Amino acid sequence: MSAGSRLSYPLSAACALLVALGSTFALAAAWFFQLVVGLAPCPLCLEQRIAYYVAVPVAILALVLVSKGHARFGQVLLGLLALALAANAVLAAYHAGVEWHFWPGPVACTGGVPTVTTNILDALGSTRVPRCDEAPWKLFGLSMAGWNVLIAAGLSGIAGWGAVSRRRL
Repeated sequence: MSAGSRLSYPLSAACALLVALGSTFALAAAWFFQLVVGLAPCPLCLEQRIAYYVAVPVAILALVLVSKGHARFGQVLLGLLALALAANAVLAAYHAGVEWHFWPGPVACTGGVPTVTTNILDALGSTRVPRCDEAPWKLFGLSMAGWNVLIAAGLSGIAGWGAVSRRRL
């Protein structure tokens, strides 16, 4: 972008940047709790990371597109990110409900009987799948899944706002 040109959709660009930064923060926090604090993620936790892994590069691409004068393409990407992050918020709400025992979770991570075709004693001795129905960490009464509901929903709203913004400089 040359020094004399203007950003045609500054709000969309700002929203794309916020989604990229927010998604990066969410992933950094998840990896911090896993690697530094020592909390192994359950299968539902790992699934919730997928939206953020997608959101970081797609939001950066949307920012580049908006910055280079291709605002409509960038806004389409932001709209898709809004949907993906909203779906992630729903998944996180499901996970939080499993932790609060509002409904049952997947058998694979809530203590159900494993389906193993080899020696079950060897499998039980060597495999440790973290439980999806136990919250090992809470802040202000919310587990990581609960916080993820708020983060994913907030980022979805930001992406959606950027997708529909027609604000120009």
